[in-house]
Amino acid sequence: MSIATIGAFAIGEYPEGVAVMLFYAVGEVFQSMAVTRAKGNIKALLDQRPDEVTVMENNQPKTIKAKEAKIGDIIQLKPGEKLALDGELLSDSASFNTAALTGESKPDTKNKGEVVLAGMINMNSIALVKVNTAYEDSKLSKILELVQNATAQKAPTELFIRKFAKVYTPIVVFLAIGICLLPYFFVSDYQFRDWLYRALIFLVISCPCALVISIPLGYFGGIGAASRNGILFKGSNFLDSIAEIQNVVMDKTGTMTEGVFKVQEVSISPEFNKDEILQMVNVLESKSTHPVATAIHNYVGDINHAIPLENVEEIAGHGLKATINGKELLVGNFKLMDKFNISYDINHANIVYTVIAVAYDKKFAGYITIADSIKEDAKETVDNLHKMNVKATMLSGDKGTVVKYVADQLGIDNAFGDLLPEDKVNKVKEIKAKNQTVAFVGDGVNDAPVVALSDVGIAMGGLGSDATIETADVVIQDDKPSKIPMAINIGKQTKKIVWQNIILAFAVKAVVLILGAGGLATMWEAVFADVGVALLAILNAVRIQRMKF
Repeated sequence: MSIATIGAFAIGEYPEGVAVMLFYAVGEVFQSMAVTRAKGNIKALLDQRPDEVTVMENNQPKTIKAKEAKIGDIIQLKPGEKLALDGELLSDSASFNTAALTGESKPDTKNKGEVVLAGMINMNSIALVKVNTAYEDSKLSKILELVQNATAQKAPTELFIRKFAKVYTPIVVFLAIGICLLPYFFVSDYQFRDWLYRALIFLVISCPCALVISIPLGYFGGIGAASRNGILFKGSNFLDSIAEIQNVVMDKTGTMTEGVFKVQEVSISPEFNKDEILQMVNVLESKSTHPVATAIHNYVGDINHAIPLENVEEIAGHGLKATINGKELLVGNFKLMDKFNISYDINHANIVYTVIAVAYDKKFAGYITIADSIKEDAKETVDNLHKMNVKATMLSGDKGTVVKYVADQLGIDNAFGDLLPEDKVNKVKEIKAKNQTVAFVGDGVNDAPVVALSDVGIAMGGLGSDATIETADVVIQDDKPSKIPMAINIGKQTKKIVWQNIILAFAVKAVVLILGAGGLATMWEAVFADVGVALLAILNAVRIQRMKF
């Protein structure tokens, strides 16, 4: 651009020389504004930490800098205030807006003793929080660092354009010199001034600004749009990778199901009082810490301590035994029924869920089925993947019949149960052997070998574990499987916008270059081909930040 301006002045084309620099400067301003805005969006989205906090000292509130707060300090959080550090809730309960962390607008109610994270906004009453993590180690700090570093991981297209610009710029300068001087040997009425003007036009048109700025900006926008929806990409290269995914392989528990056991069905024989039996089972199960006991307690409700429970005994691998009112109560699996010679008339092998059998006074009283409930957006997730022509496969260490049942409910293409971590690795290798791309969705810790093997590792619930953030390429912060197709869609849209910009820049430049070399384009067309195309490309790249996914 400098050569073109000096050249235009040298041949007396002052207005055009000024125009080149003026429009170039305007273009630069717009470019830096767009880049600053994209970076600002990402930073503002995540750097939600207040600078000051109110800590309680001798029951008196005192305002200090957030960085000075120590582990063990008690923070007083007023309604509408943002939490600056991770901690444990000391108040009985409080509602928080977690949109900054998860992209989820629905308030999240936390109870005493539960963990609350920096960036959450207290919704209604004053809450007390005990700090349990240093300011710089909070989840929000880690996430912020992660997203800001994401721009360092370049996508292949971005890396290519950078290398291309390094080689392309000197070539263009030498071609311009050629356009100016070589016609002297081939054209009879050679005019130095005319050919220098054509060479200057060629230089202006060839400036690669539109590509060098709009492509990183497109990826910035993609990372920012994903962050706004509670999806963290560790680099723009993963936006490209996820756009090409053909298979999503997922874990079951905690990914497509809640990971919390619930009672599904209670079948008690008519000769027994259902409520009485359930009350007795609840009292007995209260002696166990097993997730099944918790599920029964949540279903039945408060424990009736008036029930006279005696001789409680846990029989390993079978269940529990006790005496109530001089009669024997057995609660466990069907092996327990067989052990105590209790006859029953049901085929428990056909029941999909985990089955708890109950016997009282030497008679089979009935059974309770317990299962992990499917997440409410799991079915929609699989449907959306199918619309994108992406196959869904479920791999789980859970019982085969349970895995098959969940897969059938969701419409998953292939499902395999009773798997060890190494079996999961082999299944993913089988898919990759067919030259197909694979994204693995899991908790990122137990499934580290599979995450490492897959093209894109997606971790669910990044708010739950630091190890998850470390392991995966993409982190979905709020455990919602529906964010998986959303992440793929963001990758596809980002790639689409980047390629639109590449094609637009090359097409316009090629047309004006040909016209310029033939003497049909002036410096004004050249300025449009550079600055105009750069501005159009920037506007197109910024568009992704406004898209709804």
